[in-house]
Parts: sequence; structure tokens; C-alpha cells
Amino acid sequence: MAVILLGAALLGALFLVLLGFPGLWLMVGAALTYNWIATPVFGATTLILVAVLALVAEALEFTLSARYTRRYGGSPRAGWGALVGGFLGAIAGIPIPIVGSVIGALGGAFVGALALEYTRTGATHGSATRAAWGALLGRVVAAGAKTGIGCAIIAILLAIAIRG
Repeated sequence: MAVILLGAALLGALFLVLLGFPGLWLMVGAALTYNWIATPVFGATTLILVAVLALVAEALEFTLSARYTRRYGGSPRAGWGALVGGFLGAIAGIPIPIVGSVIGALGGAFVGALALEYTRTGATHGSATRAAWGALLGRVVAAGAKTGIGCAIIAILLAIAIRG
């Protein structure tokens, strides 16, 4: 029964990752809680591995948007705009239930990159728009990477919990 509850908690946390919430850290918390409530099956190595994977996913989320912005011709300034805009957009969100923070993060990355690319000397409408689309694409790739890492964390934890 405890493994079923762990699986449900992990899947719920993965759904939160898709919505832009810190679901990976909830997965780490679920593993710690499982060890505390049920028979401890996750060793220190597993818990550290899961935490490191969550940390890597967070780093990817914050850097891929800026990296794609630069790949699409944006300046480092536009990369910072994508990073800050995506973060602020996720916090502010849009008043749409469930997906508002995701839309806010995507729009914030686009607008942040666009606005700061326009402040660069010699930037044209076309180059700023291209950089902003790169920021948006980077944010989507980051969400996919974070979801994939979440699936890996679920596989690791459930395999050990079922076996243990």
C-alpha cells in the first residue's frame, strides 16, 4: 500500500512539473517521507542522486532559455532578459487556472528577450524577434528536459521501493 501511495505522490509531483511548479523537489520530499513512514529503503546514495538530478533539472530550466536565445542570434543581454522574464512571468502567471504560470513563463521569456534585445545597439526588429523566439523555444525545451528528468526520478524511486 505504501508503494502505491508513493507512486501516486510521484505522479502528482510530475504533473506539477508540467505546470511549472517545483514538483521535482516534492519527489525528493516524497522519498524522504517514504523512508520516514515506511521501511527505509532509499539509502543515502539514492537520495543524493535524486537530489542532484533535481538540481540539474533546475539549472537546465534556468539556463536553456538564455542559451537558445543566443543560439538564435540574441545578445547576452537578451539571454538575461529571457532568464529574468521567464522567472518573473512564472511568478506573476496569467489568471488562467492551472496553466497560467506556464503561459506566464513562456510569455515572460519571449518578452524579456525581445525587450532587452531591442536595447542593444544595432538590433533590428527581425533580430530581436528571432532572439525572442529562441528564448521561447528554449523554455519549451527546458520544460521537456525537466519532465524527462522527473520521469527518471520516478523510475529510480519506484524500482527501489518495489524491490525493497
